[in-house]
Amino acid sequence: MNQVKVVCAHDCPDMCSLIAHVDQGRVVKIEGDPDQPLTAGFACAKVNRDVELVHSPERLATPLRRTGPKGAGKFVPITWNAALDEITARWKAIIAESGPLALLGYAYSAHQGLMNRGLVNGLFHALGTSRLMGGTVCDTCCEAAWDATLGPIGGADPEAVAQSDLIIGWGADLMATNVHFWAKAEEARKKGAKIVVIDPRRSRTAQAADWHLQIKIGADAALALGIAHILERDGLLDRAYIAAQTVGFDRLSAEVLPRFAPARVAEIAGIAVADVEQLAAMYGKAKASFIRLGEGMTRLTHGGQALRAVAILPGLTGAYGKPGGGALLLTAATCDLNYNAVRKPSGPAATRMVNHLRLGEALLEMRDPPIRGLFIAANNPAVTCPDVHKVRRGLAREDLFTVVHDPFLSVTARYADIVLPASVYLETDDLYRAYGAYYMQYGPRAVAPQGEARSNLQVAQALAKRMGLGDAVFGMSAPEIVRELFRGISGATTVGIDPAEVLRATPISIAPKGPQEFRTPSGKLEIYSDALAKQGLPPLPDWEPDPVEAEEAPRWPLRLLTAPGYFQAHTAFTGVKFLREREGAPFCVLHPEDAAKRNLTDGQKVRLENGRGAIGLKLKVSGEVRPGVVLVPGQRPDDEAVDGTINMLCSDRFTDMGEGATYQSTWLEVTAWPS
Repeated sequence: MNQVKVVCAHDCPDMCSLIAHVDQGRVVKIEGDPDQPLTAGFACAKVNRDVELVHSPERLATPLRRTGPKGAGKFVPITWNAALDEITARWKAIIAESGPLALLGYAYSAHQGLMNRGLVNGLFHALGTSRLMGGTVCDTCCEAAWDATLGPIGGADPEAVAQSDLIIGWGADLMATNVHFWAKAEEARKKGAKIVVIDPRRSRTAQAADWHLQIKIGADAALALGIAHILERDGLLDRAYIAAQTVGFDRLSAEVLPRFAPARVAEIAGIAVADVEQLAAMYGKAKASFIRLGEGMTRLTHGGQALRAVAILPGLTGAYGKPGGGALLLTAATCDLNYNAVRKPSGPAATRMVNHLRLGEALLEMRDPPIRGLFIAANNPAVTCPDVHKVRRGLAREDLFTVVHDPFLSVTARYADIVLPASVYLETDDLYRAYGAYYMQYGPRAVAPQGEARSNLQVAQALAKRMGLGDAVFGMSAPEIVRELFRGISGATTVGIDPAEVLRATPISIAPKGPQEFRTPSGKLEIYSDALAKQGLPPLPDWEPDPVEAEEAPRWPLRLLTAPGYFQAHTAFTGVKFLREREGAPFCVLHPEDAAKRNLTDGQKVRLENGRGAIGLKLKVSGEVRPGVVLVPGQRPDDEAVDGTINMLCSDRFTDMGEGATYQSTWLEVTAWPS
C-alpha cells in the first residue's frame, strides 16, 4: 500500500491537500492531509468518494466518433491517432476557409490545476482563435465589484478567523462550499466568537449558526447600507481609519445612507427593524469582525452593487486593519505567478471574445465568421450555462465540428462529433493554488489514467504539435512548466519560493502579512469608485429594485434561488453513483404556504415554468425558504430529473458589472406535473 500526497482539483475554494492510498494501481482510500493546517486531516463528504470517481464503470475508455444525431449519444470507438488526426485536419480546413476566429476552445473549472486548465486555453490563444470570456457563469460580477472596491487583491486570510470575535457568513453556505473555513469558524466559536449567517435559505450552515437572518433575495445591498447608516448614527465608525484608508465616505454619507434608515431596510429585506438594529450593533462593537462573502449574492441584476455595499463595511469599522478582521471573497489575485507562460504562450494580444454565459448566442448568431469548430474541456455548458435551450440548439448544428474532452459522456459530450476520454485529477500532475485560502501545492498523480484516458495537458500538447505550434511549453514536462510559472515573478507572497521545493509536493503557505492591502488606483478602499463612474456605472454602493421583477413577477410569482447541492454541487460529481443516490433525484423546495396555495404536496412531481420553457422536478415542502421563493439546489443533468434542468429557465441577461450571470433574477411558477 502506497500513500501519495495529492491535491483536490474540484471547483472549491479550499483546495484540500489529500492523501491517496494506492494498492496495485488502484486508489482505495482518500483522506485529508493532517500536515496541511486548513485541510486539517479531513476531506469533505464528496471528495471522500473520489475513489469511485477514478474507478467508476461509467468512465469513457476510448476516444469516440459520433454515428447518430447530435445529442443522441450514439458513438463508436476510435483510436487516439485517428481522433487527433481528424481534429487537426478539420481545424486546418476551417482555418484555411474561414480564418482562426471560426474556432473557439476553452477549459473551465472542473480541473483547477494551473496546467490542465491553463494549457488548453494557451493552445487556442497561440492559434489566434476566438476566445472565451470565462467565468461569467460564476464569478466575474463579484470579482469586478471587489476589484472596484479593494483592487485585484485577495481578502482576509481564512485562518485568521481564529482571532475573530464575530464571523458573518454572508450569502455563503459554508458547509456545502467551504467546509474547512466552517471548521475554523467553529473553533473560534468555542473561544467566544459569534457566528451569524445572512442568507435567503435556511441552509445547514444557517441552522448551525448562532443567528440566521433570512433576508429576501436581492436585499443584501440594502441591509449593508442600513448597517452603515446605523454605524454612523450611533458613533460606531472608525473615523481615523476612514480618513486614512478610504475614499468617498463623505459622499456615501450625504447621498446614500440617509435613504437607508432601519425601517426602510427592514421592509426591503423582509426582517424586523430590531434585527437590523441588533446586527449593526453587533458589527459596530465587534473588535475583530470577519465577513465571509458568498458569490451567490452577485448572481442577479444588481449583484455588483450588492457585493460593493457589503465589502465596504470592514472599512467603516477599521476591521480591514485588524488581525482576524476584514472580509474574504477570493484569494487568487494575491498569488503572483507567470500565468502567461501557460495561458498565453503566443498569439495576438486581442481577438474576438465570446462571453461564457452567452455561448448559445455565439453559436447561433455570430458571423464574419461563424463559429465552425468548438473544443470543450472540464466543463458541461449544456447543463451549466444559462438559457440552456439556446446552448443546445447551437450545439446541435450539423455544421459545427465539436470536440469534448471529458471523463464521462456528459450531456455536452452527447452533442460532440469527437469525444476524448479525460483523466481525472488523481491521474494528473499539476500545480494548484487555492482561490479561497492562501496555499499552493504541486500534486503528482496517484495512479495511471484508467483505460485510454489522457490529461488536458497531454491533449493540448499533442494538438499543438499537430497544428505546427512551436512554443516551448507545448513540449515541456509538468515539472518544467512549474519552473516556468515561477520565472520572473515579483509578488510579495510568492517571490523567493524555490520551484524545487514546490515539486516536493508539500503545501506552501502564501498568506499575506499585516493589514488588508488595497490595489485600487488610489491605493485605498474606494467607497466612491471613479473607475466605475467612467464606465457609466453608479460610483457609490446603492440599492434599487430589480427591474426584471417589475417585468416578470406579475406573471410568474415565484423567484428562483439556486444553490449548490450538498452531494451534487455541480456536474463534476455526476459520475459518482453513491453521491447521486445520496443527493436524490433533482428537486425544488417551496415554503408550505406556497405549496398549500397550489394544492401541492411533499414528494410530488411538479412543473416549473416561465416564458423560456418548463422542466419537471420532485417537490420538497420546507420552511428552509421564504414564501415567494423556489429553491433548486445544484445543476443536475436532465436525465436524472422528471424532465429538463433548471438553467433552461434562466436568461442570459448580464449583471450590472462584470457581464455575469443573473440566475437569481429568474421568476417562474410551480404547478402539478401533468399526469
